[in-house]
Amino acid sequence: MDNGGDIESGAEDDFPQPGRRKYRPVVAHDRAVLQMSSMDPGSSSPPSSSSSALPHPDVPLRNIKVGQQANVGRDANEEGSSPRHADVNGSRNESKLELFGFDSLVNILGLKSMTGEPIPAPSSPRDGEDVSITLGHQKASDLKLGTMMGVFVPCLQNILGIIYYIRFSWIVGMGGIAESLLLVFFCGLCTFLTAISLSAIATNGAMKGGGPYYLIGRALGPEVGVSIGLCFFLGNAVAGSLYVLGAVETFLKAVPAAGIFRETISKVNGTDVPQPIESPSSHDLQIYGIVITIVLCFVVFGGVKMINRVAPAFLIPVLLSIFCIFVGIFLARKDHPVEGITGLSLSTFRDNWGPDYRKTNNAGIPVSDGKVEWSFNALVGLFFPAVTGIMAGSNRSASLKDTQRSIPVGTLAATLTTTALYLISVLTFGALATRDTLLTDRLLTATIAWPLPAIVYIGIILSTLGAALQSLTGAPRLLAAIANDDILPILNYFKVAEGSEPYIATLFTAFLCTGCVIIGNLDLITPTITMFFLLCYAGVNLSCFLLDLLDAPSWRPRWKFHHWSLSLLGASLCIVIMFLISWSFTIVSLALASLIYYYVSIKGKAGDWGDGFKSAYFQLALRSLRSLGASQVHPKNWYPIPLIFCRPWGKLPENVPCHPKLADFANCMKKKGRGMSIFVSILDGDYHECAEDAKAACKQLDTYIDYKNCEGVAEIVVAPSMSEGFRGIVQTMGLGNLKPNIVVMRYPEIWRRENLTEIPTTFVGIINDCIVANKAVVIIKGLDEWPNEYQRQYGTIDLYWIVKDGGLMLLLSQLLLTKESFESCKIQVFCIAEEDSDAEALKADVKKFLYDLRMQAEVIVVSMKSWDLKVEGGSPNDESLEAFAAAQGRITNYLNEMKEAAQRDGTSLMADGKPVVVNEQQVEKFLYTTLKLNSTILRYSRMAAVVLVSLPPPPLNHPSYFYMEYMDLLVENVPRLLMVRGYRRDVVTLFT
Repeated sequence: MDNGGDIESGAEDDFPQPGRRKYRPVVAHDRAVLQMSSMDPGSSSPPSSSSSALPHPDVPLRNIKVGQQANVGRDANEEGSSPRHADVNGSRNESKLELFGFDSLVNILGLKSMTGEPIPAPSSPRDGEDVSITLGHQKASDLKLGTMMGVFVPCLQNILGIIYYIRFSWIVGMGGIAESLLLVFFCGLCTFLTAISLSAIATNGAMKGGGPYYLIGRALGPEVGVSIGLCFFLGNAVAGSLYVLGAVETFLKAVPAAGIFRETISKVNGTDVPQPIESPSSHDLQIYGIVITIVLCFVVFGGVKMINRVAPAFLIPVLLSIFCIFVGIFLARKDHPVEGITGLSLSTFRDNWGPDYRKTNNAGIPVSDGKVEWSFNALVGLFFPAVTGIMAGSNRSASLKDTQRSIPVGTLAATLTTTALYLISVLTFGALATRDTLLTDRLLTATIAWPLPAIVYIGIILSTLGAALQSLTGAPRLLAAIANDDILPILNYFKVAEGSEPYIATLFTAFLCTGCVIIGNLDLITPTITMFFLLCYAGVNLSCFLLDLLDAPSWRPRWKFHHWSLSLLGASLCIVIMFLISWSFTIVSLALASLIYYYVSIKGKAGDWGDGFKSAYFQLALRSLRSLGASQVHPKNWYPIPLIFCRPWGKLPENVPCHPKLADFANCMKKKGRGMSIFVSILDGDYHECAEDAKAACKQLDTYIDYKNCEGVAEIVVAPSMSEGFRGIVQTMGLGNLKPNIVVMRYPEIWRRENLTEIPTTFVGIINDCIVANKAVVIIKGLDEWPNEYQRQYGTIDLYWIVKDGGLMLLLSQLLLTKESFESCKIQVFCIAEEDSDAEALKADVKKFLYDLRMQAEVIVVSMKSWDLKVEGGSPNDESLEAFAAAQGRITNYLNEMKEAAQRDGTSLMADGKPVVVNEQQVEKFLYTTLKLNSTILRYSRMAAVVLVSLPPPPLNHPSYFYMEYMDLLVENVPRLLMVRGYRRDVVTLFT
């Protein structure tokens, strides 16, 4: 490394730059590092960016006044210029807020961002939201809907559908009046609680397109929002096929001659005289269903405005048909021409009170050898789609005049209205006809309708077609909303411009709907729809539960009738209903949502939506921090929290804010990724001048940490010098017991090669600061050769355990073994004994200690009888002797220079700006010690993967230059070395 630590890496050079400014970790005016090229001292300090704004001394200062806010805003809009320059000439009235630097520009920009007026916005909501409340003026061309037509009618149209007309009387016959009431109450309670949660979230701010997806995503995060949103999209697409099949089946019942294939003939089970029951052929359902789906697709292409106009035309016949059904119920008599219809009879009510579950074929006709068995759980799955549709209003949030009023009122009104209708219908149907009639007459509602059954047929067909149109309209827009958030690149095909129709998403939805129509069986489709809708409802409830429980300052919904317990009950009901219907379908739906969640977390774009999980993490962190307290952490609970000092002793490419191998080493200090690292760097300069540069540098460093897949946080400190900056960091970084406990930095190998006289003082000062602050220290020599995760190492990890360090060196070696790059290595522990008599006892003690610590390592005791260089069998090699002689000569020259300076100035010996006391015999002894240790390392560990040695503290009253010479002699010719110094705490324990 001739260039003093330069790093040549193409991958790092191409690292993208966040923001406009580039952060230079090492710049020309850094005081700790001197560039190889000469510099002009006068140019080392760049001119202040703020100084250019100051007026020239010869130019008199003008009084800058700020006018009234309303006038400034009006003039700014009229003249099209910045309000900041409107009052330069002092033509406005003087403002009382002038002392506070009142700036009307800030007020106007803030007002625009709050009212939703057009301002430059990020391309993705993950990068930042630009709307907080809805007070802005809407475009004149936009058609805004009220509570009735915008929420109540769509919800009612989606809830009242095919299940009520052709399955509800059958459900009453199969489950009886008692269990049918329980069924309606159970499902209605689930949707009612969900509607309350929906009302709370929807009134806590502005809603964009996407309906429940938007609410869930902003509350639980983009991953959960997209996974549940896509499942909800599939549920809506499949629901469209349900409605289409219901319309076709009703049509073929009303007009049997329209069937192309022969109808299926079944016999009633349990009757005295078996009667033939006719049901439409599945092939007819498929053919007509495909044709209708294609026709509806073309209608949807006409746009949502046309569908909104025809919605009343679909709903009015539905309400009329329900009215005719109830009139027919009250007019029915025992002598009714249709057999099995008794009219409202108390005896019939008693007979139908209990359940009577029978086996049926796939079409729901009771037969003796039926393959389908029914129970209450199965009825829940069949009936639950009849209460879905409460999200239809929230799906139209972009078209509503007042979302915070219309969504709660309209949704809850539709939910209560339909639930009351279902409860009344259970009682009336149960008292109207015999059980066999309830089970065999699939269109009992048409049979009893007054005056003609055709009214009900028309009502069924129009209601199902209207609901199908709503599904084929809402599902594509939901998919387009997910795609427009720019989270998953795979959904980019479905993106649409604002105000445009999602044609590609509509075609995709129609394709899914057609595929389900081909199945041609309502009873097989409805459980699938149920799972997807229940998953969405559970997401809404969990969102409200989380937001309500955390109660962040931003949680201020206008809808006050909510509580976290109700949301939790609603979410629990959704999960219970899912498992009651089918545990297999539940597992499949949850697995699908989990796969989407996992895919989004990997492939999705990173960002922050301000979701509830972030608030939960914040609250959990605060509680955990308080529970940890400030007392000493038990060794069993000790985690390394390294403070990675990114400031390099050398050069780095401009776009790399941290040495790449430092991030790799930080990962090596964590077991299975658990733990936190703090990456810090110091920017020389004045804080007021460099604050923006520090923010840009911090953002870049944080991005680089993510790029290196290292769990940690980034901090940039502005200080006049590196020493002052580090001293501030080591005192203030962290909170409580989450303060960093290990300082990790690179060994300054270039300090003498580049003649950098300030590095010794700074380096020794950092070590002394760590000792005073009781921080452990890990110094890496040979950082450029440190292996990454793909470079597998073989050999040994050698520990030269000289001083007690609380077990930190042992723990670091164990952490290294957990990484793939070092997992093939073995640990060797070298203990230094001064006398031979101590060797065996020391070895036995260390072996027993390591055994109790559950650590496997080979123990080697190295005996040093004296510090004499000419010990038999222990003489250093020629390289070490050369280094020793060179170091001795440099120290002698440095000492002579200090003595000459002291004699010239008439003072005592001075070094590093303070007086020093030099004991030449002690200096030579220190050199002998490091020489002997270096020779031992080279003799036993020349082929080791990595060597760990105890870091000696800087001797008191010795110049920093001397300490650097000691360290250089210690690390001489050792390619990869970690110098470790523990702190006054044990980090390993013998106990369970």
